[in-house]
Amino acid sequence: METIKYEIDGDGVALIGIDVPGRSLNILTPQLQSELEQLFASMAGDDAVKGVVIHSAKARGFIAGADLMALAQSFERGISRSEARAQSSSLQGLTRRIETFGKPVATAIGGLALGGGLELALGTHYRVLSNDPDVKVGLPEVTVGLLPGGGGTQRLPRLIGVAEALPLLLEGKPVAPQRALELGIVDELAEPAQLLERARSWVLANPEARQPWDRKGWKSRDLASLAFPSGPLTAAILQAHVASYGNYPAPLAILSCVGEGLVVGIDAGLRIESTYFAQLLTDPVARNLIRTQFINKSAAEKLVRRPVGFEPREFARIGVLGAGQMGAGVARVAAAAGIEVTLLDASLVQAEAARERIGAGLAKSVARGHLDQDQATAILARIRPVADYASLAGVELVIEAVFEDLAVKAEVIGKAVAAMPADAVFASNTSTLPISRLAAEFPRPADFIGLHFFSPVERMPLVEVIRGDTTSDGTLAQAMDFVGQLRKTPILVNDSPGFFTSRVFGSFVDEGFLMVKDGIDPVLVEQAARQAGMPVGPLAVADEVSLELQLKVNRQAIELGLDERFQRAAAIDLVRTMVQELGRPGRRGGGGFYQYPADGAKHLWPGLARHWPVAPEQPSLEELRLRFLSIQAMEAARCVEEGVIGEAADADLGSTLGIGYPTWTGGVLSYIDTIGAAVFVEQCEHLAERWGERFLPSPWLRRRAADGEAFYRASCSA
Repeated sequence: METIKYEIDGDGVALIGIDVPGRSLNILTPQLQSELEQLFASMAGDDAVKGVVIHSAKARGFIAGADLMALAQSFERGISRSEARAQSSSLQGLTRRIETFGKPVATAIGGLALGGGLELALGTHYRVLSNDPDVKVGLPEVTVGLLPGGGGTQRLPRLIGVAEALPLLLEGKPVAPQRALELGIVDELAEPAQLLERARSWVLANPEARQPWDRKGWKSRDLASLAFPSGPLTAAILQAHVASYGNYPAPLAILSCVGEGLVVGIDAGLRIESTYFAQLLTDPVARNLIRTQFINKSAAEKLVRRPVGFEPREFARIGVLGAGQMGAGVARVAAAAGIEVTLLDASLVQAEAARERIGAGLAKSVARGHLDQDQATAILARIRPVADYASLAGVELVIEAVFEDLAVKAEVIGKAVAAMPADAVFASNTSTLPISRLAAEFPRPADFIGLHFFSPVERMPLVEVIRGDTTSDGTLAQAMDFVGQLRKTPILVNDSPGFFTSRVFGSFVDEGFLMVKDGIDPVLVEQAARQAGMPVGPLAVADEVSLELQLKVNRQAIELGLDERFQRAAAIDLVRTMVQELGRPGRRGGGGFYQYPADGAKHLWPGLARHWPVAPEQPSLEELRLRFLSIQAMEAARCVEEGVIGEAADADLGSTLGIGYPTWTGGVLSYIDTIGAAVFVEQCEHLAERWGERFLPSPWLRRRAADGEAFYRASCSA
């Protein structure tokens, strides 16, 4: 057998060591399932086998879940519901064979047991888990738009109760050993070296082992509560409806599995589970989540866009110019990656204050258990606050993160050039100013690149790597290496006003502004955005970003002579009125579209209706929802057409990780592919008739639609 190491010890305990070849961690492959099925069939009639212990033969881990790449490939070939149901039934059949084996079966779990790995373990009679605090067990399928299809929705609630099982099923968060024991997911904790022996001992002491639900007369303890409106299942259904806005089918399918499955026997419950699993596996939401958030994200983090032919580089010391929120954030994540950081600001007082803020943030992480004190101390020690540009003498990379002003950036670039090493790379954290224009201020433009981080830097995973007109492949390779060293997710973008994420984000915010100008109730505007799946509404996020900053960007676009669409001409007059006439520049200025009372929750400013009256007839939430989804997807398609972004995967990652485009869509270009380019073009034409020509598809996009060309089945170049 290729995936299993099998032996029978002197006491008649069969030891099944799982070792999937070519993998650092075991995953549940079809071959592994087939070999386990064959092995249990042969052991059933073998009198020499008194019981079984399943464990991992690898140095770490147990089984880390299913093969997501194989799932992605099944989407591409168009898996049918009957095939999907058979896929679920196969794992269910294996776990059912194990638990009705007639001999005791235990699992020794030495590491990660996630998804199908935990489902396999739940199908055994006893589970011994390593007490290593880094070990985790859980059922994360909901995070990829699926449900546990190997019996997880049936066994876990029967084992630990509905109230305890639902958070694990609906949130997908794994738990550590002690919590797993407290919940009853596992039966015992042991030192890693003792796992096999503890599992063996239990097998030998329990020759008549059976699952509780296979004992005559067993009933779920939750049967009575399932009938009450105030029960945990009803509450969870209501919460899932509210939280998902109907965009994510997996939570409701999980709840249906639990509710319907617990009132029947385990075998009927498993059939219910496989039916719902098949529905989800053939739904585009699961495909979109898996492809973007796991397959494409993993490829980006492996630096798939890095030019070949250049030696990998690891940075030891960098300089950060500007100790504001962004600069301090970059300094913190770089220091956390083991890099020495020279943090420079206009005065030493400002630089030291930034370091103190970083220290306070690290202290909060320690208090929350995310870091230990020694780690926090080491991170802070790597950050050196300075005000003298001469301190950049030994750095390998300089990142400027000063105010979004061309003149200010040009000044700090000039000062840095005089002090930094001649072979050091220079990166700008600008979110809107053209990289090629900034590179003109640098004597070595081939060594100049854009690294657009997102705020808060320590939490946001995305970095937009912007290649200027003169940026060399070697500089791009080094920039990718640096992002990889920070354990961030890079996407590659070509220089253009607003790059990619700022352009798409600007279309979302501007659409909200235009809705207000159209007389749409601001409450509906915000609600429609959230219903589409955006994390916050456009008016709320505009307040956070600052309306003043948006005016500043508009003025710079005019000064640079950019096209009207990059000046955001259609919507900027509303922003100008808010800031200059009404004195409402955003949250930091005391208020913008929202009021921020000191003793209560924020709420929309009532004065909006006086300046932009609400129309007597309002469009449907669905129409507004489509406006938000479509305008961002349209802007992304324009970026592809104009050569701003070259790969659909990067566009989708940038939109979901950077600006909060709904993950259920897979991202801006996956959204177009999901509904079909022809449908998208028709949808946008209808929107253009009612709301304006900004929705009109270009001839290029119409051609793609007519040819049935999808972004994920062809080159993404115009």
